[in-house]
Amino acid sequence: MSQFDRLGLSPSLIKTLTTAGYEKPTPIQAKVIPLMLDGRDIVGIAQTGTGKTAAFVLPLLERLKANQHKVKSGHCAALIIVPTRELAAQIDENIAKYGAHVYHQRACIVGGVKYPKQINRLKQGLHILVATPGRLEDHMKSGNLSLAHTETIILDEADQMLDLGFFPAIRRIVKQAPRQRQTILLSATMPKQIRSLATDLLDNPTDVAVAPQAKPVDKINQQVMLVEKPQKRPHIVTLVENQFRTIIFTRTKHGADQLVKYLSKQNIAASAIHGNKSQSQRQRALQAFRKGDEHILIATDIAARGIDIPDISLVVNYDVPTTPEAYVHRIGRTARAGREGKAVTLCSPEETNLLRDIEKLIKRQLPAENMAHAADNEGGYNPMSPSAAKPKKRPAEDAPTDDARVHRSGKRADQKKRRGPKDSRSPGNGAGSKRGSGSKRTRGGKAYADRSGRPRRAGGNKNPPRGPARRRAGS
Repeated sequence: MSQFDRLGLSPSLIKTLTTAGYEKPTPIQAKVIPLMLDGRDIVGIAQTGTGKTAAFVLPLLERLKANQHKVKSGHCAALIIVPTRELAAQIDENIAKYGAHVYHQRACIVGGVKYPKQINRLKQGLHILVATPGRLEDHMKSGNLSLAHTETIILDEADQMLDLGFFPAIRRIVKQAPRQRQTILLSATMPKQIRSLATDLLDNPTDVAVAPQAKPVDKINQQVMLVEKPQKRPHIVTLVENQFRTIIFTRTKHGADQLVKYLSKQNIAASAIHGNKSQSQRQRALQAFRKGDEHILIATDIAARGIDIPDISLVVNYDVPTTPEAYVHRIGRTARAGREGKAVTLCSPEETNLLRDIEKLIKRQLPAENMAHAADNEGGYNPMSPSAAKPKKRPAEDAPTDDARVHRSGKRADQKKRRGPKDSRSPGNGAGSKRGSGSKRTRGGKAYADRSGRPRRAGGNKNPPRGPARRRAGS
């Protein structure tokens, strides 16, 4: 018998879980599911890849099974807000899998998709709605959706929504829901700003923490390679050899595209997903990676919390993330569902401060290997040294001597003497020159000069004096 029956789930849901290969609940599921069924507000912290999605989806489906009521058009009973399209699509797939034997109406509302299809789904009335904040608020402002009868609101990966600047929108959205509701806030990290938000939006919440905050999964083999920035690409080629599925994280969208081009020149197929890609492009790249048609996916932090593929063997941080919490989520793409995985971070000298912030957050020093060529020699350049200065291009013994400097300066003086004074080299003193001392420039057949009596350069003054001033200049 499955251990899920002790959590208050119905036999039909337990059968679905057994068919899907779930034998026992994870720690976060064992604590969150009973609390949600009791109607409590929850603040949950758990390591990424420990089953947070099932922890809040299963209680929602259990309620639907017990209360099969129809939802009014343009309303939703349960709302799940997530930061990225990929995470929204993943949760929508999990709801379909877990709720295969439970009647429900659901929709996934994200940006990058045309409005008419989404509007038609909202008009049907939804039991469960998964949405990103921007598109969700658009539909609410347009009158396509109302939260007047929403009973449950779930904020998943709340700390990333803080980083992406969604919290003002989330506050406006939640205010449209009834005061008597259930609110769940889940994430792998819990900064102080998130705790403040929980105090404002949740009613006497229960804290659930099944692992130390920001602690990566123990089964991830973490490693740091200290390299110069130009050497990162060659190291990537070596790292991806003999790997089944690899995710490479870059800091920028342009960097992701450039890395795809570089790997293509090395006859290595890879795809990129980031904010500049259309929704269809992102879905195709992710599906090809999930099916195994392509084994390398290059992404920005937009995919750090939207990919749940159990057999990702390697995660590479091509760029060290600017926020230490992002590191925890990036490497959490591997070693999922109890498996083992490897995470490698390529750190250049200018990124060492970011690496130290990560080590401070996770409370451990990461094993580092100095890949700089100069480090092979004793006393060579060490990029991790705070006071390290890059070697000079010209060794000290090859620097020019004082005699050489004097010789060069004397040579320049001789050349200047042979050319003569600057005035003698002026083209204006030549016999055929237009700038001769006795000549005056003409404009419209009339000579003119400035106040000093010297001829004015042709075209030098686009706005010549007018009226009395011009007559004085010509006199």
